[in-house]
Amino acid sequence: MPNETRSARMTAQLLHRPPGLDAGEMVRHLLAVQAQDVPSALLAFRARSATLTIERIEAAWHSREIVRAWGPRGTLHFVHRDDLPWLLALTRNDTGTLRRLAQEGVTGDDLPRLIGDALEGQGPLTKAQLEERLAGRAKGQGVVHLVALAAFHGLAVLGPLQGGKPTYVHTADWLGAPISFEVDHDRALAELAVRYLRSHAPATPEDLSAWSGLPLGTARAAFRLAAPSPPADASESGGVRLAPAFDEYLLGWADRTLILDERHRREVFPGGGILRPIMLVDGVIRGTWSRKGEAVTLAPFEDGDPPGWTDEVADVRAFLSGSPRPDEVRLRPSAAHSAP
Repeated sequence: MPNETRSARMTAQLLHRPPGLDAGEMVRHLLAVQAQDVPSALLAFRARSATLTIERIEAAWHSREIVRAWGPRGTLHFVHRDDLPWLLALTRNDTGTLRRLAQEGVTGDDLPRLIGDALEGQGPLTKAQLEERLAGRAKGQGVVHLVALAAFHGLAVLGPLQGGKPTYVHTADWLGAPISFEVDHDRALAELAVRYLRSHAPATPEDLSAWSGLPLGTARAAFRLAAPSPPADASESGGVRLAPAFDEYLLGWADRTLILDERHRREVFPGGGILRPIMLVDGVIRGTWSRKGEAVTLAPFEDGDPPGWTDEVADVRAFLSGSPRPDEVRLRPSAAHSAP
């Protein structure tokens, strides 16, 4: 029953736009919102709300209700501050970070203390500012990996953007104390399964493993530990949505064949770590889209003007600029017939 599954997942993902949710409540429900690219993360909120504004989302970020941190799969996510101790206890991993630090020539037994001291009491710092404080111990990407090591120890998260650039901040300065990770592994696993299913059901342990980055055996254990909960009532999945690159609806499950025809896979996943923004119709990906400034370009997989997109495009532009101009919607030739 593909239609019923898509409808249930759209509802679980809040893509039916339930009224009244603020940014913190939305992040708490979704558990983690991919935030490797901040503009895409902001558009993920827009796809799920008819009323949230960038200002309100950023207010939740600045007030520390939601926190940008390394989370599932070792990538940056917005996470509700209350969920940091148990979620990051499960997903944090320093193996890749230590390897990358060694490749960057950043070594030593004092690295966590080094980066902690460089951040503490300084407020959010850009990479360049932090590099200066490190006095030659790390440069370039080595600085970022050093912050990621501090995050593994609960000592660092990301602050708000500064001039469009990421900033890094000591957790004690930002949240009042270092993150005290949950020590009861089974309790954390059970919470993970319950919360993941709340925003992704129907789903399997294989899906949880792919989403979280945890081994499949660990994901299966989480499912066994979780108390059963009734699935959310599915809403109608009809209608259109412009979802951003790296959206949870695309990344939340191991198998995407339910929502993406294999013929069009490369149009959404062209390679090189790129994931294009997607056009959703009744929960199925029917094209990709892009924007440059305030102009929106739709690229449907099938030729012809896609119906029903004027209001959605106008909403994107209203969200970004406050002055929607649907007449600036442009269509470029479809790539639907290119080789997969």
